[in-house]
Amino acid sequence: MKPAVFRSTLGVSAIVLALAGCLQEGGAISPSHAANGSAPPVVAPAAAPAASRYGLPDFSALVEQVGPAVVNISVTQKVGRGDATAGEDPFADDPFYDFLRRFGVPVPGMPGNGGGRRMPEQIQQGVGSGFIVSADGYVLTNAHVVDGATEVTVKLTDKRDFKAKVVGVDKRTDVALLKIDATGLPFVKTGDAERSKVGEWVVAMGSPFGFENTVTAGIISAKARRLPDENYVPFIQTDVAINPGNSGGPLFNLAGEVIGINSQIYSRSGGFMGISFAIPIDVAMKVKDQLQKYGKVSRGRLGVTIQGLDAELAQNFGLDKPAGALVASVENGSPAAKAGLAPGDVVLGVNGQKVDNSADLPRIIGEQKPGSVVRLSIWRDRKARDINVTLGEQAGERLAASGSPEGKGDNTSGKLGLTGRALTAQEAARLGVPGGVVVEGLGGPAAKAGLQPGDVILGVNNQPITGIEQFRKLLDAAGNRFALLVQRGGSRIFVAIRLG
Repeated sequence: MKPAVFRSTLGVSAIVLALAGCLQEGGAISPSHAANGSAPPVVAPAAAPAASRYGLPDFSALVEQVGPAVVNISVTQKVGRGDATAGEDPFADDPFYDFLRRFGVPVPGMPGNGGGRRMPEQIQQGVGSGFIVSADGYVLTNAHVVDGATEVTVKLTDKRDFKAKVVGVDKRTDVALLKIDATGLPFVKTGDAERSKVGEWVVAMGSPFGFENTVTAGIISAKARRLPDENYVPFIQTDVAINPGNSGGPLFNLAGEVIGINSQIYSRSGGFMGISFAIPIDVAMKVKDQLQKYGKVSRGRLGVTIQGLDAELAQNFGLDKPAGALVASVENGSPAAKAGLAPGDVVLGVNGQKVDNSADLPRIIGEQKPGSVVRLSIWRDRKARDINVTLGEQAGERLAASGSPEGKGDNTSGKLGLTGRALTAQEAARLGVPGGVVVEGLGGPAAKAGLQPGDVILGVNNQPITGIEQFRKLLDAAGNRFALLVQRGGSRIFVAIRLG
């Protein structure tokens, strides 16, 4: 089985960063849903493991206490559904079809032989891990575990299983919140990831390769690791054995407190090689609170491009050490521009919180509420000063033509053939609507129906749109004929869509 989904390649040594997560049957990794549970009403923090007669820690008591709150997540995803569209050749990779085509042999259903071909619906299944964070059935896992899943099942250690609802996902931090219909469940206690120390023992629990309730242990190797293309998560690095299926599972300290969510690994082969990464629990819980309350995560926005400082740059700017985020450019009309921030400024702190590294600034600003006023401590012309900035809102998830954010495909709106993004809170307030999707690119049925770039889709069959995920669900439920409510300029119109 293919053990991991490769996120990025690092260097000529072919070391790759892989999602630790979901193990898909049939040789590929698929997204999944989560959550269910029941057992002792509360999982109490465990006592520090007793040393064995060999001087090594014994984790058995810890596992007995926290284990019931750890769940196995299985997911189902349907792919390949629908008719082949124009320009799409479902036989492209079929050598037998290529042979027949070369010799001009007609085959029913092949492109050019009249009529379309109904693409067979395929079922992909995957597994991941998660843990219960409240007695009323809320479960945390990784976003990549449930991405694109059509059905999610959570199994408890007492063998009960539940269908789970995906409350919300945040792909920027790779955190997802699930809900199962149960009460009185055992749940974990969260710890303080900031107080954890490099070298201390930690324990992971999950379902590597589908083997449920597997326990592995190791130490914290480093903290605040910055990974490629990751701006919001200061990862905890460990040497705990993490493999496909472990994604979304908890990382415990010796007090039985969750300090992280196991998420990624470095690997040459896709399997464990001694370097694993976990999302700090404080980052995950901030995301969880927003997902539970709003169904999405809103982040503050400055509107600047930044870079790091080395010793030589710091000396040139008159700083005594290379700390802070150097502003390389400022977007016109952005919150930063309106506040007077300029290229060459060095941001040293936000509301009294130090910016030691340039990578700290996106995370700190992102944690602020859009519309809030923050005090930036900056270095300009070899002097320190403070300026106040009223933050904007970062653009929400984008809807790709394949139907999923940033091109990670599922099958919910590829049939519609559009790309777009969610309305920001300010845009929605200006239009007086709960949400919508701004059309950015068109093709297929959406273009044929007359949709235009810049249109804002506000509803499907009179059902208002509140976000990207809900838009996909409305499209799934709408069938092959439906009407979209569209804001175009200063007027609203209905646009009829017919698929197939």
